[in-house]
Amino acid sequence: MFSSLSLLIGSRFSRAKRRNKMVSFISLSSTIGITVGVAVIIIGLSAMNGFERELKDRVLSVIAHGEFEGVRGPISDWQSVMQQAEKHPKIEAAAPYVTITALAEKGNKVKALEVRGVDAELESKVSSINRYVDGKVWQDFMPGKQQVILGQGVATYLGVSEGDYLTLMIPTSGSTTRVQAPKRVRVKVAGLLKLNGQIDHNLAIVPLEDAQKYAQLTDAVTGVSLKVSDVLNATQIVREAGNTLDVYVYLRSWQQEYGFLYRDIQLVRTIMYLVMVLVIGVASFNIVSTLMMAVKDRAGEIAILRTMGATDGLVKRIFIWQGVFSGVLGSLVGSVFGVLVAANLTYLITLLEKAIGHRFLSGDIYFVDFLPSQIVWTDIALVSGTAIILSLLATWYPASRASKLNPALVLSSK
Repeated sequence: MFSSLSLLIGSRFSRAKRRNKMVSFISLSSTIGITVGVAVIIIGLSAMNGFERELKDRVLSVIAHGEFEGVRGPISDWQSVMQQAEKHPKIEAAAPYVTITALAEKGNKVKALEVRGVDAELESKVSSINRYVDGKVWQDFMPGKQQVILGQGVATYLGVSEGDYLTLMIPTSGSTTRVQAPKRVRVKVAGLLKLNGQIDHNLAIVPLEDAQKYAQLTDAVTGVSLKVSDVLNATQIVREAGNTLDVYVYLRSWQQEYGFLYRDIQLVRTIMYLVMVLVIGVASFNIVSTLMMAVKDRAGEIAILRTMGATDGLVKRIFIWQGVFSGVLGSLVGSVFGVLVAANLTYLITLLEKAIGHRFLSGDIYFVDFLPSQIVWTDIALVSGTAIILSLLATWYPASRASKLNPALVLSSK
């Protein structure tokens, strides 16, 4: 009964028009502060979730989780290396590859890139690169046709499109130390790799047998790429599998090249959780000020309630409810606003980029050229819950002061 009565009186105190305009202003500012804090943190966490999703689903689905590369030159018996590697319980697939550093030339434009030779069938087991290339192009990607799949960024820079021809200048090596003219290969752009990120700007893909011919490797390959089941533990898995091989190989994992991205995302997420507590905590201090002034403003009503038999606990709960209303209102409005913005963040940032004529994320620098967003409801619950809990804690001292008011002194001064 008393709990219901405190809720009723607390809600009336919150809705009633205050006689003190300063109390109203501080109360409104505290609610707005919590609203803005909750919304900003939800938007920021959604952006971090989006970056992590794109790193896992886009980048790590295309690049190899691990690689074995020959120490003493190309690997000739790569089939046995694949078989030995796939015996590891956490390695799902393996595929050969050839890498060549080359120059792509079209007209008077030249672009340095990595030419990667792959077997289309085996590569599909290791990566999902075929998802970002036209399906028909990948099916028809056969050796002997002088084909190349070009990254969208490279194609844009060179001004070529599907069906155009360009020249690959591949360095040659011989028995002499003299500088030799590069080998020039004319290839047709069979398709475009559209990842919307850094990989698009430095990669070209050719069939494995063609790459072996260009690099004069006969049947050898540069190395073997791996797909593991536990991506975050790829370095350890690659090391364990490498120790079982009969050939000397360099051991590489995605964490050596892209691991800093994952660590940075986790670091920023941790910082945002800390900022969340600080921002909402500062807004909660306004609740303390609001309730302290409200206690003074409502001293007469409190005294009347005390003379009618209200206990200390009832008076405390009245002002606790009044403070919680500000926290709950700010939390709910901030959550709704934050979710709406986070759900449309990519679109809104794209509109802003068009309006100011500047791209915030450039594909030749960052692993994605857009601002991703992913809403995780547990984050929203955590942020909203934190705001409500801090609001509840902020009410304790003012509520205690209200319960200690002396009704006789208050009424005698009126």
